[in-house]
Amino acid sequence: MNTQIKTLTVKLSDAEIARNAKLEHVRDLRDASHPALHFRYLKNRTRGSWYLLHKRQWHLIGHFPDLSSKQVVAALPAVRLRVAADGAASVSGWVAVGELLDWFGDRMAKSRALSDKRRAAIKSAISCQLKPRLDDLLLSDLNAQTLDRQLMWPAQEELSLSYVQQLFRLVAMAFRQARKLDLIPFNPMAELKFSNFTTARILPKPARLRDVQLPELVALLAERFESAPGDAMLALMMLCHGTRIGETRQARWADIALPEREWFLPAEHTKTKTELRVPLTDQVVGLLCRYRDRQAAQGYDGAFLFPSRRGKPLSDNQASAVFTRLGQGAWTSHDLRKVTRTAWTDLGVDGHIGEMLLNHSLGKIASTYINTQAKEQRRLALVKWHDWLDARGFKAIHAQTGVRYEDSQNLVDALNGGACEQEPQFVKGEVLKSAETTGAWL
Repeated sequence: MNTQIKTLTVKLSDAEIARNAKLEHVRDLRDASHPALHFRYLKNRTRGSWYLLHKRQWHLIGHFPDLSSKQVVAALPAVRLRVAADGAASVSGWVAVGELLDWFGDRMAKSRALSDKRRAAIKSAISCQLKPRLDDLLLSDLNAQTLDRQLMWPAQEELSLSYVQQLFRLVAMAFRQARKLDLIPFNPMAELKFSNFTTARILPKPARLRDVQLPELVALLAERFESAPGDAMLALMMLCHGTRIGETRQARWADIALPEREWFLPAEHTKTKTELRVPLTDQVVGLLCRYRDRQAAQGYDGAFLFPSRRGKPLSDNQASAVFTRLGQGAWTSHDLRKVTRTAWTDLGVDGHIGEMLLNHSLGKIASTYINTQAKEQRRLALVKWHDWLDARGFKAIHAQTGVRYEDSQNLVDALNGGACEQEPQFVKGEVLKSAETTGAWL
């Protein structure tokens, strides 16, 4: 028998590799269809390595069975380009788009930089929309035509255009991250834009709450404050300040300072990952006092404004359920934010100040401006807004006179005679401290 170590030319397949593994004298396999591709058995002949021979140099592609023959052959064109460009041949082993999406989805699920809500949204988009449409598409076949045929055009028939745009951005982000980490030889999404697939404009969702409806809404919240104070208070804090549901539901009493008249929202609770300091008006101070007393009467003295039964703040789903009960399908929590922003504009609040109050991303310079020069402007904007709400029934909820503390002594009587009897008294902007109230916090 001829036992000289040799290279066999075969039609490369996993079955062929397994068959020739029994022939100890065969070290390499090659395919006439891909003469530069070589398979070399390891000492354990159930395993082996893939190589690309280029200009008399052997470039390791990967290992078998981690990379099957089908995967290597499919990735071969990209590997050749990569070797020609920078001499690197190794690949992630991915052949189909679905494999890259699986990797990216797992990566996003473990990202501490994302909120639970964002992680859940990415998981849903990948599993419910992207994988069913792109799972079997070969990475080497991804281009504008295949993406349009398998994702963009079918999706726009069933989904809103804004959501289709989110799906496109998610795919682009996955490929961009994979290329940055050198897991794919090139990024087929690099030159693609959403406008390549449609010229239709994405219109903002129409607001389902208007300022003329606010007297009716405030009356509803006044009624619910008696029967379900937590539900009403969540909506009122959002209506008064334009805050998001996610950052509002996690509010802690320790982050509300009455002496400084400020509500602090930590960066980890905000969508922009930027801390927000919200000025508290007389009306909101009264509202907080009344609500704190209601919590105490119900036996709660914990850390959160909106606690769940498990000793934590309301979850995202629990907070959403609040607005399902309040809005009855007619409006959502985000509609409160929209109507608030619109009303600020109608009241003449400066656009820049309005964006600051909403905690929109404004850049590094604007962020510095927020914490310095704009503090008083933001407070005055909220004073104007809450006075406007008072004229539409808000006064009945917070049980205040609506007079600004720097202008009148009447607020002392309002605070002492109503809620928060053990809290600081405000006179002309100063805190009257006593043994019981020094440094008091809600």
